[in-house]
Amino acid sequence: MADALLSVEDLVKHYRDTVAVDGLSFTVAGGEIVGIVGPNGAGKTTVLRCISGIVRPTAGRITVDGYDVLRDEREAKRRLALVPEMPNPYDLLTVWEHLEFVAMAYGTRDVLREHGEAILGRLRILDRRNGLVLTLSKGMKQKLAVACAFVHRSLVYLLDEPLMGMDPRGQREFLAMVREATSGGAAALVSTHLLDTAERVCDRIIVLSRGRKLAEGTVEELRRRAAVEGERLEDVFLALTESAEAPE
Repeated sequence: MADALLSVEDLVKHYRDTVAVDGLSFTVAGGEIVGIVGPNGAGKTTVLRCISGIVRPTAGRITVDGYDVLRDEREAKRRLALVPEMPNPYDLLTVWEHLEFVAMAYGTRDVLREHGEAILGRLRILDRRNGLVLTLSKGMKQKLAVACAFVHRSLVYLLDEPLMGMDPRGQREFLAMVREATSGGAAALVSTHLLDTAERVCDRIIVLSRGRKLAEGTVEELRRRAAVEGERLEDVFLALTESAEAPE
């Protein structure tokens, strides 16, 4: 396996008395798509927020392409792209102005000039190029967030429920874009409730429960660990999480 582009070591995050993430470690190499699945409140979004620098970890170390997210924040974030579950773009910018703003922030206006229209075309929002963001539907705002992630030279893509609200054609094109990026050497970390999507798209899957890693591996490896005969990831997921989520 290639060297890890994303490394998470002993990550801990507390919100007052609540332990959201508890000693989580994993890596994602270039060329890989790794999924994080787990019940509601398992800590999936918190993990992505810690990696992206939105929230500060209580303990642990995160590196992106060798740069520490806390000590080398600028260099680490230059290599990251985040598609949040609920995008909150600037309503009074047009779609193209929003892409320009992101490209300027990352110093990649050349990428926007060369590929911006093609990206919007693939996501079927090119016709909204000059429309204000406030006029976009939820699904179109999700597509705009995806477009923003692809107008700078990202090495690590953080995708938090990226398909929510997106139409089937948009979902298919987006997943194709992610595969193309990882085929080119990038890494992707996908947090999702859509187990069929995780099974179809991800090379490895991390199962979280109450902030802890229950298991990690390919679907086949998880199936052997869970000792279930079901062929679907849903069967494996339920077998692994049932006892962990039981009231203490």
